Amino acid sequence: MNPAPFCPVTKLEKLLVATDCSEYSEGAIREAMNFAKQCASRLYIMTVVESNLEYQNIASNVSLDEENTMNHLLLVQSNAAKEGVACEAFLRKGRKPHQLIVEEAVNRNVDMIILGRHGRRGLMKLLVGQVSAKVIGDAPCKVLIVPKAAGVDFSNILVATDGSNHSIAASAAALEIAKRCGSKIFAISAALSKNEMEEAQTNVNKVAEMAQAEGITVEPLTATGKPCEIIVKAAISKDIGLIVVGTYGREGIKKLLMGSTTEKVIGLADCAILVARA
Repeated sequence: MNPAPFCPVTKLEKLLVATDCSEYSEGAIREAMNFAKQCASRLYIMTVVESNLEYQNIASNVSLDEENTMNHLLLVQSNAAKEGVACEAFLRKGRKPHQLIVEEAVNRNVDMIILGRHGRRGLMKLLVGQVSAKVIGDAPCKVLIVPKAAGVDFSNILVATDGSNHSIAASAAALEIAKRCGSKIFAISAALSKNEMEEAQTNVNKVAEMAQAEGITVEPLTATGKPCEIIVKAAISKDIGLIVVGTYGREGIKKLLMGSTTEKVIGLADCAILVARA
């Protein structure tokens, strides 16, 4: 495979897309294809169906009720071939979709998992509630969540920080993209009360210091209120094309990507969300 002329994110040799074959996966598949072309990545696309069986290759015989799923995977694979993208498609069968997705990511040593924002039968509502937190929390790599109508735009990037090591990893990832793409960076930290505003300011200042060392300017943002609402509102007001967050959080962001806050941010944001790992 020839080297890519330009890749907005470093080290994207292998990408894994988990699809439920519904319209909600369209954004994830589209952006995965774009990344694969830009970064000369190998693309894996998978779906999960409920079954006591565990694995089925794209070339295996399928039952009648799986025909549409297999046809969908074959169509994506065919479209990838037309775009010059190396793509392998397969389905997994089991009762715990998040475990199967993470397992494939580990076994294939992928650099990023790309998911749609919603799901239905195939992925058992992948990005709602506990399954979302488990996929994101257990993934061995970056995770990109793409709403159906969203494109990944690197012009304006919002990084959410609570000062933790995971937020530092998110900030580093955002700054790395900014250096490659000339992005404008906004750093936001939420304070649950006025008593936490000083800490929130310290958090965004830390990101600004990291950026200054790289010759990048960061616009700091702080506000009091619910973290998910503050982040989503900032994304709208600043015309953000990508939100970058860490896998876990603590005070301020309040464990952003675990539990109900995860669901709210992912469900409400109009743009793509990149989850970086420490």
